[in-house]
Amino acid sequence: MQRTHPHAEASYRVIPLDNGSFGVEVSIPDSYPTTVSMFKAKADAEAWIAEHQRRVQSQTQSGRWLRGANSRGR
Repeated sequence: MQRTHPHAEASYRVIPLDNGSFGVEVSIPDSYPTTVSMFKAKADAEAWIAEHQRRVQSQTQSGRWLRGANSRGR
């Protein structure tokens, strides 16, 4: 049975921070949202989102994200 990557259904939102930088709020179903910060520009935060989504897609297709949890340091 193929499992889904934990971040496959994540939603992302760029948020302005008090110090003038930006963060990315990552919301995963059935979890509390978390914020990845600090990005100097909104474009940097948007680029991080695009790269993160690309990595999640790649790891989902290859099944790589499962190995770390099951390998136990082997």
